[in-house]
Amino acid sequence: MTASLLLLALFAFLAGFIDAMVGGGGLIQLPAMLVLLPGVPVATVLGTGKLSSIAGTAAALRRYLSGPTAVPLRWRSVGLMAVAAGAFALLGARAVSGLNKELVKPLVLALLVLMAIYTLWRKDFGSLHAPRLHGRRELLAGLLLGAALGFYDGFFGPGMGSLLLFAFVGVFGYDFIAASASAKLVNVATNLVGLAYFVATDQVLYHVALPMAVCNVLGSTLGARMALRRGTGFVRVLFLVIVGAFILKLGWETFSQ
Repeated sequence: MTASLLLLALFAFLAGFIDAMVGGGGLIQLPAMLVLLPGVPVATVLGTGKLSSIAGTAAALRRYLSGPTAVPLRWRSVGLMAVAAGAFALLGARAVSGLNKELVKPLVLALLVLMAIYTLWRKDFGSLHAPRLHGRRELLAGLLLGAALGFYDGFFGPGMGSLLLFAFVGVFGYDFIAASASAKLVNVATNLVGLAYFVATDQVLYHVALPMAVCNVLGSTLGARMALRRGTGFVRVLFLVIVGAFILKLGWETFSQ
């Protein structure tokens, strides 16, 4: 178990590093956990990973909001979006048993392909921070997007960080750095709801989750620091890489069945 735990800690560090910048940490952490924790129920794997993830996400958010390079958040709209996402994540989780999750994969795959094409086509996409929504329109957009993406995260989940990033850039007009910071606040809300459920149902392996959480925090802090140092161009390229990885993963799962 010691060797497996060391490997899980390494994957948690890498997941936190990537997730802090553009989301997609689940691409690294979850498959590793499924392989390295054989015989553990999937729900327990998810609960254990959720504790690791929320620790890293919170650490990344703190890094984005502190120090001389602090990113200013539009707290009213992003906060409302986080509350709506957290509430609807719970609804999405409850809807899992009554709906077919497999029907969602082709829709998400198509959306990710469109996101990648649009980002490649618009060379200036996410390079400038120019919020285009204000007042009630901004709050309404935050509420609706938070509800939709929160429900998706509770119901299905993969690609949530990248979808949030694209929404903050494409709809709100943020640059990639401000979008990354804002996405972390929403991610904390949705992860908190999921973690509360797994803790209440005793589906967390704390002796695995806590070391992973420490490493996820270290990776997330380093990732957020690198994003702030390297700027929007670097984050844009990494965003395309992660979206491309999600497209390959979902494409394989969709068409191999």
